[in-house]
Amino acid sequence: MGKRFTAEAIGTMLLVYFGAGAAAITLMIASGEDSPTPFNIGIGVLGGLGDWLAIGLAFGIAIMAVIYAFGSISGAHINPAVTVALWATKKFPAKDAVVYIIAQLMGAFLGSILFALSASKNAVLIGGLGATAPFYGISVYSALLAEIIGTFVLMSVIMAVVADEKTTPAISGAIIGLTVAGIITTIGNVSGASLNPARSFGPMAADLLLGGPNVLSVYWIYVLGPVIGAALAAFLYIWIVGDGD
Repeated sequence: MGKRFTAEAIGTMLLVYFGAGAAAITLMIASGEDSPTPFNIGIGVLGGLGDWLAIGLAFGIAIMAVIYAFGSISGAHINPAVTVALWATKKFPAKDAVVYIIAQLMGAFLGSILFALSASKNAVLIGGLGATAPFYGISVYSALLAEIIGTFVLMSVIMAVVADEKTTPAISGAIIGLTVAGIITTIGNVSGASLNPARSFGPMAADLLLGGPNVLSVYWIYVLGPVIGAALAAFLYIWIVGDGD
């Protein structure tokens, strides 16, 4: 369990460092444009949606790397919503689920702290360490719905390629990573496309510690939405396909 705990912590740390870090870097670059508002994403030749594609690919590639590196050790959940959904469908023991979630939250926080140390104070003050919050004009309930739908898609793919063991590990990492990249590209400018309570926890907690933006009041969106979406997907997949036990 010690090795599995370490794998989950390091995996989530890398996810947050490179994924949320890419979101923070995008905001830092945008702050040098003519309209340097902190959440005004839209830079370079590609513009706003291109930025979200880049952020999504950063997350996707990080996830692929973690799955290939640690999938054989811990399963590379790196997401409390995934762990909870697997526990709820009796595919993962409760005692292990608690340990995994603690590891994921600790790893996410460490990833944000390390990124702040790497990328200067602007990563906190301007980039907010890539913390998630509903974007301008988006209600908390719209953001919640986007998180439910996005995580539903992600968990459906995870159930198909990993939990049901229908795809080789060499391919499953790429499929899951590209799925995350696509989801983030679409709903990034709606909810921030967390899909992962740990991914949101790390930057939010580190921002509070280091003097960044306080968005803790909306953290519930990024717990409730992913957990509901992942659980619905897991139960529906089992009902449609069959448990196979």
